Order: sequence, then structure tokens, then C-alpha cells
Amino acid sequence: MADRRPLSIRRVDGFPLIMGVLNITPDSFHPDSRVDGLDDALNRAGLMIENGADWLDIGGESTRPSATAVDEGEEMARVLPIITAIRERFTKVGISIDTRRASVARQALLAGADMINDVSALSDPQMLEVVVEFGCPICIMHMQGSPEKMQINPIYGDVVDEVRTILTTVAKKLTEEGISPNLIIVDPGIGFGKLLEHNLSLLTAGRQIVPNQEMSLLWGVSRKRMFEDLLGRSESENRLAGTLGVAAMAKSLGVDIIRVHDVREHADLFATMAAME
Repeated sequence: MADRRPLSIRRVDGFPLIMGVLNITPDSFHPDSRVDGLDDALNRAGLMIENGADWLDIGGESTRPSATAVDEGEEMARVLPIITAIRERFTKVGISIDTRRASVARQALLAGADMINDVSALSDPQMLEVVVEFGCPICIMHMQGSPEKMQINPIYGDVVDEVRTILTTVAKKLTEEGISPNLIIVDPGIGFGKLLEHNLSLLTAGRQIVPNQEMSLLWGVSRKRMFEDLLGRSESENRLAGTLGVAAMAKSLGVDIIRVHDVREHADLFATMAAME
């Protein structure tokens, strides 16, 4: 691993870093994101890296609305061989493990992952111990409820204030254990227990939800249900234009990482915007 480049979770050229999604699942909401076996995973990873991915986010459990939980053994069996293989072949890309389980996160880090992406924001009490043990970057996401029921009538008073308050509480747990703020990433959790108006408020708020400005901001908006509500696009394959519309606003709103299904299109978008600037 001596030739591996230093990894960043902060944007360095004004545009967000690009995180490509690899779902090692049969039921993720966007069918084209589902990976079928090790060879498919390696091919997709290589294409994403070639197209400009700074990070790959690898997950073995779908957390889409109404998704059911996968047991720990199955989740590990899905992700660990693929993380190992990607790390052996591609030494210069960041690997994020998308999991709610501390046991899965720990084994993924041992297999070659660099960062934890926890959509449940440390709901597993042992996740904090894993972050401290490895001193790795951690993304904490806001979610109201659980994936099984989160979209059943979510209610907020002031969604921006409430999301920021919860993320601040979780981030404090990390910093109190000695985790540097520059290793902490926050994610507003678009579509995770939110209606369209909540999602739009959180997106337009940008870095207002970030507890400490040394921390990074991640958006995961790619092809989500909000574009059905906003644009009438019921199928995820018809939501790329809306996704790119949000991505075009990411720079001005202070986003550091954007998690996407379509790496090439986002890289082209940012390159074109940079040329015009």
C-alpha cells in the first residue's frame, strides 16, 4: 500500500469530491446500482475510478424506505470479499463501508476500507469504539425512525434546527472520545424520514446543519424519491437530470462529498462548471 495517495474528505478545488455507490444487494432502490458478484464489482469500481470517483461507498444492506434488515453474517459475506478485492487492485481510491453495524465496520476496515458511513449515526453503541480504535473518518447521517417505517408521516417543527441538533449531539460523542472534527462528516439524510419540503429545506440550508465548520458535509441525493415528488419521475432511471440539478448547487452550498450512482455525469458536470467559471 506504499503507493497509496493521501485520502481527503474535504473538497480541495471548490467542487465536491465524488463518491460512487456500489450496492452489494439484490433490493437497493435503483436497480442499476446493484452489483452481481465479485467480477461485476471490480469492473464497476474500475469504471467509476476511471470516470473520476474519489471514493467508493460499498454497502451490503439496503436502507431504502420499507427495506428489511439483513443479518450480520449475510452483510459481511456480501461486502468483505469485494472490499478486499477492490483494495488489492485499486490502491489509490478511498473505500467507505456503508453499514449500521460496528462488527461489520471493523471487519471492513481490516479488509481495506478507509471510512465508515453510518446512516444510523452511531445507533450501535460499539460503533464509537471502532472509530476510536481505527482513528478513521466517520460519516454520521440523520434519520428519523428506521428504514422500515421512516417514511410514514415524518413530522418536524423546524427541520434544519432539529437535524442540526441531533447531528451536533452525535458529533459531540465523537469529539469527546478524541476524534478530531476534521474526521467527522455529517449528512442531512435526504429521504430518510423526510417529506419533499423537509428535503428541500435541508438542501438549501447547506452547511447550516454542520456542527463545527472543521467538519465535512456529504449529500446523498442521487436518484431518490424526492424527484418523484418534485418532478413526477416515478422510476429511478428517469431521475438523473434532477440529481444533476441538485449537484450543480453543491459547490455554492459548501458540500464536500457528493454520493452518486452516476460518476461520469457528475465529473462532466463539475468539469464544465469549472471551465465556465
